[in-house]
Amino acid sequence: MNNKTEQIPEIIDNLRRVFHAIQEYSRAAERETSLTGPQLWALKILAGAAPLRVTELARHMYLRPATVVGILDRLEAKGLVARNRCKEDRRAVDLELTDLGKEVVAGSPEVAQVTLLKGLEALPDPEFDCVLRGMQHMVRILGAEKMAPLPLG
Repeated sequence: MNNKTEQIPEIIDNLRRVFHAIQEYSRAAERETSLTGPQLWALKILAGAAPLRVTELARHMYLRPATVVGILDRLEAKGLVARNRCKEDRRAVDLELTDLGKEVVAGSPEVAQVTLLKGLEALPDPEFDCVLRGMQHMVRILGAEKMAPLPLG
């Protein structure tokens, strides 16, 4: 048996572990807050950096603004986020947490996205480059280059 044949099961198992870890983070967030992982991540970003505009929040979340708008709509419906007209530019809308949103964030678990970002930022450059190239290969292998990235969780 060649080396690849022996190592392919390890790659597949590691992918399963990554998916499982993300699912577990999301389940914990939903159990404790009734929010999805991306919803809780948006709240946590706003808790640390509000007021933000939709485009700024999208940049922090590595998502498209249109995707973030859907997340915000659900958070606003739950009374966790407020959209306020900017005082300097009435065309712009600032996003802020409501008191209830602040309360939810204060008692919430960590989200997979934050753990993943911290881990990636801590990697030495050669290891980071290796992860980047590996993920690019996986996307290519699966033929997913043209698929729109969706929120984790």
